[in-house]
Amino acid sequence: MAIRVVPYTEDLIPRVRDFNRRMEAAGVHWRWYESPTDDWLPERSARVWREHYLALEGDDVRGGYALKPHEWRVRGEAHFVTDWQGPITQAVVDRRYNTLGIRLLREMLKQYPLLYSWGHGGLEQPMLEMLRSLGWLLHGTPFCLRILKPVRFLRRNHYLRSSPARRLALDAIAFSGAGSLGLRALHAGLALGKRRSPPPEVEVVPRFEAWADELFERCHGAYTAIGVRDATTMNTLVPEGDGWPPGIRLRVRRDGETIGWAIVLDTEMDGDRRFGTCRVGSVVDCLAHPDDAEAVVGAAFRHLRERGVDLVISNQSHPAWLAGFAAHGFHLVPERRVFAASPALRDLLAPVEDSLSGLHLTNMDGHGPMRL
Repeated sequence: MAIRVVPYTEDLIPRVRDFNRRMEAAGVHWRWYESPTDDWLPERSARVWREHYLALEGDDVRGGYALKPHEWRVRGEAHFVTDWQGPITQAVVDRRYNTLGIRLLREMLKQYPLLYSWGHGGLEQPMLEMLRSLGWLLHGTPFCLRILKPVRFLRRNHYLRSSPARRLALDAIAFSGAGSLGLRALHAGLALGKRRSPPPEVEVVPRFEAWADELFERCHGAYTAIGVRDATTMNTLVPEGDGWPPGIRLRVRRDGETIGWAIVLDTEMDGDRRFGTCRVGSVVDCLAHPDDAEAVVGAAFRHLRERGVDLVISNQSHPAWLAGFAAHGFHLVPERRVFAASPALRDLLAPVEDSLSGLHLTNMDGHGPMRL
């Protein structure tokens, strides 16, 4: 039976639940959303929104994907560039659907040719080999990590404690004190000799106001490619109040002038497949002129450290921001995320090397605060 791709609507919720039950029964941990109303961006705004689609075979769901169009500035010109999530398909449990993923990717490209994803867990993933063969641009970016409480990290994270032997070894390192000494020395050594500016003024604010508009207009020209981060867009991405997604907004000033901002999270994990039960601080988004990136990183890091998190993480692409994290002792784990750009987006970014050196990406440009 032919497969058709349709927008996700309320009447298809029972079919999605059936799909998720089939995946769960096969031991697959991936699920699709059991509501067509997006948790993160429930309403369409002028500059950023999310759309959900399903692949149907008869009445049965065989896969799904989400798209997040966002207005970017590429060399100062406005373009809608779209992040994709998924596709998740039944191919992981039924080989008859092995080609469904590529079919859904082609559907996405028909809708939004300036398509990208940022994630994948490293350049070795099979999906990326397929994208490379289709002419996509693949650019590896690092993962920024600083461990503040070594004993808790060694004993609570899941990623490193993947076998009984590893768990035993990490417990021994933690209880002996060697872990604390080694990790503290590592981060101190990484920061050694790097320039750090005096701590700026930091204020927790409830929302973005006109000061954020002025900052974006002042600094976006310093980036080759950047998603719009004016006040309206940021209040859409991280709305005021106690809803989802959460976010602590930090306004950073020097001598009374706003030089940047950061959105951070303080999350007590519970059975996370990477961080286990650690308390994770994350820098989810940030903006400043590249010259002020280090100062804003320092402000966000100190805020999270004072809150008592076990570790601080961030995903970044721009060299100035990466240098800012390095200056504060973060370990930059190479090529843990990959920016995969469609042929049309690759052409828009040409010359590519110049664009990649000026590309500003954070978690907010991908799937936002999900799983953080």
